Amino acid sequence: MSDEQVRNGTDPDVRTRRALLTGAGAVGAAVALAACSDSADGETTVSPGPSLSDSGDPGGGDREGAQSLARTSDIPVGGGAVYPAQGVVITQPSPGEFKGFDPICPHQNCPVANVDGGTINCTCHGSKFSIENGSVLTGPSTQPLAPRDVKVTGDRISLA
Repeated sequence: MSDEQVRNGTDPDVRTRRALLTGAGAVGAAVALAACSDSADGETTVSPGPSLSDSGDPGGGDREGAQSLARTSDIPVGGGAVYPAQGVVITQPSPGEFKGFDPICPHQNCPVANVDGGTINCTCHGSKFSIENGSVLTGPSTQPLAPRDVKVTGDRISLA
């Protein structure tokens, strides 16, 4: 085979490979189009998507439960829990009374670390806040924790 045959595609092997690739591409396109069609006339149908449940949640889950932060049983009387990702500290100063506070210490914007010994504690500089109203019990902070509204529905606690 000469260089001229290779350049202008007259070599029989080149033509055969070209035909094979062209045919393979046509078959691939036909398969792809057939996959999009449900009927012999080539009419395309659209998938209806996921089915919806009767729970009232388009995602099919328990939206009320999914939005709750905690169960009432998760928050001890005289204590609480810090939920930094949700931006809230939840306390239960007395049985059945739930309070919410911002989890950022106003002293130098450190996140509070825990609720222990009846106080909300910032371990950055030692500030302690009341679980009843967020007021400063021990400095250096001079400002209380900002309140956050929480609501209790059944046994679930969520942001109001």
